[in-house]
Amino acid sequence: MPDYFTLLRDRVTLKCRSIDRIFLQAYVPKLQSVGQVCTFLRWRRQFKIPSSAAFGKIGEAYVQAIHEFAKARGIPVVRFQKGQNKEKVARPLLQAAAQEGKDKVVLIGIAQEKASAWRSWKRQGQEKAAHPHMEWGRQMAYVNHFYFYLWDSDWGGAFWKTNAYAPYPIWLWLNGHEWAKRQLEKARIGYEALDNGFRSCKDPAALQSICDRLGPGAVKNFFWRWLHRLPSPFTAADWKSGYGYELAFRQFEISETCVFDRPQAGRMWFEGVIRDHLDVGRPDQVMLLFDRRLRRSTPGPFRTRLLTEGVDPTLTCYYKSSRLKQYFKEGRALRTETVICDTRDFGIGRQVCAKNWYALRAVGESANRRLCDAETADALPAPDVVTFHQVTQPSKPNNGLYSPGLPFGDPRVMAILASLVGFCHLVQGFTNRQLVTQAATLLDAPYSTRQATYDLRRLKRKGLILKIAHSHRYQLTDLGRRVAVLFTKTYGRVLAPGLIVLDPKLPDSLKQRSPLATAWRQLDDALDNFANRQLLAA
Repeated sequence: MPDYFTLLRDRVTLKCRSIDRIFLQAYVPKLQSVGQVCTFLRWRRQFKIPSSAAFGKIGEAYVQAIHEFAKARGIPVVRFQKGQNKEKVARPLLQAAAQEGKDKVVLIGIAQEKASAWRSWKRQGQEKAAHPHMEWGRQMAYVNHFYFYLWDSDWGGAFWKTNAYAPYPIWLWLNGHEWAKRQLEKARIGYEALDNGFRSCKDPAALQSICDRLGPGAVKNFFWRWLHRLPSPFTAADWKSGYGYELAFRQFEISETCVFDRPQAGRMWFEGVIRDHLDVGRPDQVMLLFDRRLRRSTPGPFRTRLLTEGVDPTLTCYYKSSRLKQYFKEGRALRTETVICDTRDFGIGRQVCAKNWYALRAVGESANRRLCDAETADALPAPDVVTFHQVTQPSKPNNGLYSPGLPFGDPRVMAILASLVGFCHLVQGFTNRQLVTQAATLLDAPYSTRQATYDLRRLKRKGLILKIAHSHRYQLTDLGRRVAVLFTKTYGRVLAPGLIVLDPKLPDSLKQRSPLATAWRQLDDALDNFANRQLLAA
C-alpha cells in the first residue's frame, strides 16, 4: 500500500483553503456599564426611574414588533423544544428559499436559553421609599431567544439570534464556504458541492482566489443590511445618538480541504496516519465517532483496531480554548481545520476588523499547514548516518559552541523527543514549563526546569529546535521532527518490544507467541550446542 505521503501528493484532485464557520457577537458599547444604562433610560428614553421595569417595557414592545413582523410577511414562528435540532427544522425552508434566490427570513424560532441581562433592585433600607435608589448588576437568567433563519443572496443560509433583554446582544452565524459558492454562481463558474465545502470546481484557481477575497467587509455589509431589515429594540433616534452595535469574534474556523480522486485513497490515507501517530503525534484525543451515543451505562470496554464502514476517524488537538482537528469528510475529502474560540489565545483582539481578521486567518492557515507538513514529514525517509552521528555525539557546530550529544536510548533523551513530537505543539510551539510537565510524565521521575533549560540549549545547538522571535516558546525544525520521529519510532516500536521478547526470563507460553522470541531461542540453543561440541572436541 502507498504511504500516506504519496497518497496526499498523487491522489488529490482539489485543494481549497477557506474561512469556514464564523460565529460573531454584536454588542452595544454604550450599554456595558451601570452609568451608561441609567443614562440611556433616564435621558434617552425619558424614564423617571431607571429600573428593570423600564427595560421590561422596551422588551415587551420589541417582542410585539417581532410577532407583527412575522405575521405581516407570513413567516412561521416555531417554539423549539429542549434538545431539538434547530437546523434540521430550518433546513427545508432554507432550501426552498435557495430555489427562489431572494433575500428573506424563512423561520423565526423561539428557545429559552441562558443569557446575561441587566437587573435592578432597590437599595437596602429603601424598599418602602417613594423614589428609591436602585442598585444594578448583570445576572444570568433563562430568557426567550429569537432565532431568525435567513436566506441571503451573498451568504446563503445563516441565522441571527437575539433576545429582548438589555443590553440586547445579537449572535450571528455565517459560513465562508457558502459565501464562496454564491460568488462562484455569480461568476458562472461550475462546481460540485460537498457538504460545507467543494468536491470539484471547473476553475480551481478562481475558487481559491474567491476564498482568499473574503474579508471583514463582507461580514459587516451583511450585518448592517439585515440590522435595518429586522425588528430592533432601538429607534432611529437611538441610532443617531450613538447606540449602535460593534462586532466581536466568538468563533472563527479556518479550513483546508484536500479532495481525493477516489474514496479508497482517502481511507487508506487516514488509516495510515491514525495508525502511525497514536504514539508519535500524541494528539490529545484520537476519536472514532460512531452513529450511536456512548453513555456511562453503555457496557464496555470499547477497543477498536480497524477502521471499518460507518466509522469516521477524527484527530483532535487542543491549545487552550482553541482546537485543531482533522477528519475524513463524506468519504472523499481530508478536512483540516483550526477552530479559534478565543482570539486572545493568540494575542489577537476580539473586534471584527481587518487587522484581527487577517491575523486570525494567518494563525489558522499556519496551524493547518504545520499539521499536514508534520504528518507528511513523518512518512519521509529517516535522516542519514552522518546526521544520526552528529546528533548522538558531542560536536562543535559552525558557531563554535560546544554541543553535548543526545544518545539514542538514554531515558531522558527519549522522553524529551517523545514530548516534543506531539501535535499539540504545532499551533504555538512549546515552553520550558510544558517540556518539564510532559517529560516528567514520560520519565516517571523528577525533571526540573534547570534540566529542561540545559536540554533546550543542546537541542537548539544541534539545530533540532529554534526559538520563536519575541517569545519564550520553541518549535521543532524539519530536521528536529525527523530525528524525533526516528528516535521515538525506533525505540518505542523496535528496540523496547524486541528486548522484551528476548528476555531470558520470559515464560515459554509467551515466547511461543512471538516469531522473534522463537527464532532467538533457536539461535541461542544452536550457539550453545556449537560451543559445547567444540569444547568436547578440544
